[in-house]
Amino acid sequence: MNLYQNSIGQLNFRAIARALTVVENDLYGSKALLKSLKFDKSCPVIGITGPPGAGKSTLVNGIIDIFLKEKKKIAVLAIDPTSPFNFGSLLGDRIRMATHFNHPDVFIRSLATRGSLGGLSAKTIEMADVLRAAGFDYVLIETVGVGQSEIEITGLADITLVVLVPEAGDEIQHIKSGLMEIADAFVINKADREGADVFANNLKKIIGHNVNGQPPVFKTIASQTRGIADIATFIQQSNLKQNHRRKLLLTEKVYKLIEQRKMAGIDKKKLQLDIAEALEGDNFNLYSFVDTYV
Repeated sequence: MNLYQNSIGQLNFRAIARALTVVENDLYGSKALLKSLKFDKSCPVIGITGPPGAGKSTLVNGIIDIFLKEKKKIAVLAIDPTSPFNFGSLLGDRIRMATHFNHPDVFIRSLATRGSLGGLSAKTIEMADVLRAAGFDYVLIETVGVGQSEIEITGLADITLVVLVPEAGDEIQHIKSGLMEIADAFVINKADREGADVFANNLKKIIGHNVNGQPPVFKTIASQTRGIADIATFIQQSNLKQNHRRKLLLTEKVYKLIEQRKMAGIDKKKLQLDIAEALEGDNFNLYSFVDTYV
């Protein structure tokens, strides 16, 4: 029986939470735990990304509702900004998903970005794999909305949804160089706003020459659950085995994990204290200070 299931086959959320804590904090046994993971069932990782205020959390709530009606088990990793003061998660996304906290088939975990500009850390990869191995049907990862640098999600998710709003039309060319290339599908949320149809048409023209086929463009009003069923169907019908980015996905995962191992000896809290001490001197030089660490 799966390590994360109880005697009657239900998911044991306490065991899953403990495993995530061990992995997230590099506690004793974390490496052995990761090496022992077995993926007995297909569990796609769905990345949901986009600029701030696009309605990602509301969209996630709607997708969860649909999957629950189909008796699916869902895990959510909500990637929140790291507090620059205590290096913890700000928990904003967890608050917005409060409606599903007590549901027996939904597991929600917040995770700080740990300073990663792209909204992801190597811990996200490891924790997502723990959830995949636990027996969930879907793992949803909502990344912090930081704009173009958020393309790191492509190294983690089997399916990436980029959520935009009609107002993004004025800056569509800037978005193109970052988020535009990573999407398996685009979601124009708040589609009842003025300019939504024009924005959708312009978006289709811009992505029309994608060599891997044109990603679909969905229009939704997530606050009213309109259009979300089409997105859920798209996720369910996606053929993960034909994912043209599979090698890229694995390369990005391995790179991120190697990077984490290389940086393991640097404690960011201690770094902050060391900088504060160094600043007390009269001849502080940033590059000389970096050399003391490198």
